Amino acid sequence: MKTWGRMFKKKTQNVFNDETDSSSIEYDLSPSLEDNIGKVREALGHSGDLILREFEMGKPLIHKVATIYFNGLTDKDLMGNLVIEKLMADINVVENKEGGWPPDQIGAYVKDHLLTATHVEVAIDLKKLLSLLLSGQTIVLIDGWNQAFACASQGGEIRSIQEPTTESSVRGPKESFTESLITNTSLIRRRIKSPNVWLETRKLGKITQTDIGVMYINGIANEKLINEVRERLDKIDVDEIQGSNTIEEWIADDILTPWPTIMTTERPDVVSGNLLEGRIAIFVDGTPIPLIVPATWNQFFQTAEDYYLRWNISVFLRFIRIISFLITLLGPSLFIAFISFHPELIPTPLLINLAAQRQAIPFPVIIEALLMEFTFEVLREAGIRMPRPVGQAVSIVGALVLGEAAVSAGIVSSAMVIVVAATAIASFTIPHYSMTDAVRLLRFIMMLLASTFGLYGIGLGVIMLVSHTVSLRSFGIPYLAPFAPLVVADQKDAILRLPKPFMKNRPRLVSQKKTNRIDSKKGGPLGEGNE
Repeated sequence: MKTWGRMFKKKTQNVFNDETDSSSIEYDLSPSLEDNIGKVREALGHSGDLILREFEMGKPLIHKVATIYFNGLTDKDLMGNLVIEKLMADINVVENKEGGWPPDQIGAYVKDHLLTATHVEVAIDLKKLLSLLLSGQTIVLIDGWNQAFACASQGGEIRSIQEPTTESSVRGPKESFTESLITNTSLIRRRIKSPNVWLETRKLGKITQTDIGVMYINGIANEKLINEVRERLDKIDVDEIQGSNTIEEWIADDILTPWPTIMTTERPDVVSGNLLEGRIAIFVDGTPIPLIVPATWNQFFQTAEDYYLRWNISVFLRFIRIISFLITLLGPSLFIAFISFHPELIPTPLLINLAAQRQAIPFPVIIEALLMEFTFEVLREAGIRMPRPVGQAVSIVGALVLGEAAVSAGIVSSAMVIVVAATAIASFTIPHYSMTDAVRLLRFIMMLLASTFGLYGIGLGVIMLVSHTVSLRSFGIPYLAPFAPLVVADQKDAILRLPKPFMKNRPRLVSQKKTNRIDSKKGGPLGEGNE
């Protein structure tokens, strides 16, 4: 299956590579202002949101100038104050020389003396001009000059920083990422004020031209890991990049596994903490959820709240999440195996009550379980897709009414309703939604194995699942690290979470450069050195 997945991925990529892209054709700019304006309008299909302003600059008013920008992508006030106002206010451009200045000198004068934008870039061809224009910059064209200026004036309406919706915290910060790449990277730099926080930007998607940012800490992140991320991103050659999920499917080690091998989050403190451990964050413009690589299995059971609470409370909560994970994965399948194949393992009084409940049930226990699980999944999906106030009412009232009605009608037993409800509640304790989805899928497979072979089927399923999980890697890092392979030093922040002074080292398999968190000259929590 892995080989088939690689072949499919390679074949799909070759299809995209073979397609022609009309936007890749380069056209040199013309000295004529009208020609350049015509080329821009034609390339953009005479779009209605393209704003063009033509005016005259200088004295005796013989130099025509045009500014071009997209409505909604550019800050109009910033563009007017830093570009148009400066160009129109100047009256001494050509009066110093008889007959006027050459066009190249006028261009240099405009760039060095008139444009007060924080960043001014020169475009010498139409392709680069369109790329800068679509990024929200203001384009300045001067008649008689075959180049253009792009002034940094990005703006427009963007969503403000709000509280996280899927990763809430009691004591932690109350801010989450937005759809703006610049805003997201600034949230990280506010937390890590180090010059070693490096950001590499690139554009992916031949049509969408989506801005991608790769952030890591130089000196902590492994160079091999950085190069691997660069190579995988460079191999993406598609028309559209709509979000981080698209990149996740292209760069993942194994796209056929149910487990998530790339971590996602909406919290800046989670990203900064992973960067400090030597991992790499991939930001996608237009997506408030960046990617973190590499990811290990135990990361999906850790939350930001673990590091804001006392260490003993954090350990207790992590154990609750692991136990809830096992209940979600194996709860219904164990009930099916005990009822169908191993009733002798159930205490006699409880077995009598269960047998009395099932006397009027017309379906086998596996049909009963699948019916209840499917009904709950439908209610969960309906609660998510409907408007929030209505969705909560539908999910709660629907579960109560349907469960009570099903028991009264003799379709399912009360014990089955309890098992399904306990499984659903346990699934909500898993912090990351991607891991929850994986367990929801695997639960049905375990139920089918339990209905066929009993406890032997469950054992076979667990063995196959563990074997598959051990074989996985995330950007070269074993997925079950630090358990397989066993790294004793990294057990301080795996299932357990020891006090901060005792967590002296970063994960050894992730960061292989600067593994010490504490200065070895000052010593560790007990006064000893760390080397």
